[in-house]
Amino acid sequence: MDTLTQLVYGVYLVAGILFVLSLAGLAKQETARGGNLAGKVGMGLALAATVVLALIESERNVGVTAGLIALALGIGAIIGTWQARRVEMTQMPEMIALLHSFVGLAAVLVGFNSYLTDTHGGAVHLVEVFLGVFIGAITLTGSLVAFGKLSARLKSSPLTLPGRNMLNLVAVLASFGLMGWFIAAPSIWPLAIMTVIALAVGWHLVVAIGGGDMPVVVSMLNSYSGWAAAAAGFMLSNDLLIITGALVGSSGAILSYIMCKAMNRSFVSVILGGFGATEGGPAAAAIEGEHRETTAADVAQLLKEASSVVITPGYGMAVAKAQYPVAELTSRLRAAGVDVRFGVHPVAGRLPGHMNVLLAEAKVPYDIVEELEEVNEKLPSTDVVLVIGANDTVNPAAEDDPGSPIAGMPVLQVWKAKEVVVFKRSMAVGYAGVQNPLFFKENTSMLFGDAKERVEDIVKAL
Repeated sequence: MDTLTQLVYGVYLVAGILFVLSLAGLAKQETARGGNLAGKVGMGLALAATVVLALIESERNVGVTAGLIALALGIGAIIGTWQARRVEMTQMPEMIALLHSFVGLAAVLVGFNSYLTDTHGGAVHLVEVFLGVFIGAITLTGSLVAFGKLSARLKSSPLTLPGRNMLNLVAVLASFGLMGWFIAAPSIWPLAIMTVIALAVGWHLVVAIGGGDMPVVVSMLNSYSGWAAAAAGFMLSNDLLIITGALVGSSGAILSYIMCKAMNRSFVSVILGGFGATEGGPAAAAIEGEHRETTAADVAQLLKEASSVVITPGYGMAVAKAQYPVAELTSRLRAAGVDVRFGVHPVAGRLPGHMNVLLAEAKVPYDIVEELEEVNEKLPSTDVVLVIGANDTVNPAAEDDPGSPIAGMPVLQVWKAKEVVVFKRSMAVGYAGVQNPLFFKENTSMLFGDAKERVEDIVKAL
């Protein structure tokens, strides 16, 4: 190994360490910016080192290799910059799902290319190829379905085919059988047939998961994409790609597990598209009653008389871009001596940490943003709760109705406060498609309209 190649692997080591530091930094809001920077620097070093390594290994075709790499990087940079400038923060969840599909597609293409070009590979290499294509294909279609659901191109409700659990099991067993054929008598046919099956499995796994569980699905697909990248690293004999894929895969799996615990969901059930979930069961209870409307002026008066206020944001706040007037409202109330807290549910929005990012963007202090357990302890002694664009995460049916699709999911118990004001455009159901009895409780009033405009009206009234 020459000196330049040794230097490349040294850079790989530095990049790997930066990726670990990046994950550690992203674990806390206070250090997230530094963690993000470490990840970007690490990826820049990784790309530069990989380009150098490719040029070293190209030997006589250095010019052609350099041209192809420059073309690929140029196209990627143009598309990436264009998307980064046009995609809103509210569209980030579906954007991430779409990017996961690219990783899956890359793993499939690398797998087929590795098999077709490396004809001397042994059984171990064939297993690497087969598993890489299998994981990549599942990631590809699963991510595309998640993109469709998150962007409202597909219905958020789960599609439950008859015997779906058995269909998944048969597909996996058939794939293992094809792997045996592929190893015993290497040919493109078992690999191609398995790819079609895996594409169908990826589609079926995610299409069977409802909208209420989509935040978990995004982190789950993040894990899948990591393992697909690691598989590609084995096929390409690229150590850094293996390390990076393993980091992404394991961290995504851990995050999915944490979120499943927070939502009282079975980790295995969500990952396997509802495997083990019972068909049928008790029906959701019918909700009857009349809602009570209020005005911005009345809410302002309510806030003037309050000594403690909790704000629970949801995806509706993100859509309305209401985080800035909410931050101004918070500042005015705190200046008047009101104790203001934010209650952020683990799956508020459609991406883990989505609400925290929006609040940090509006410069809401970190120390008043609290998690579910902390806030629920304080809600019984809270004067006013402002529910801004949240629905499923404040739905009492999760605790009271065993037939509800979100039954058992921990929620913010906002109805225990003295007064609750819900900001909504209409009485429509939330992303999980579940009606919310909170809207009809005696201590709840509805403030209809655009969340940003209504909060601005309250600030003016104050």
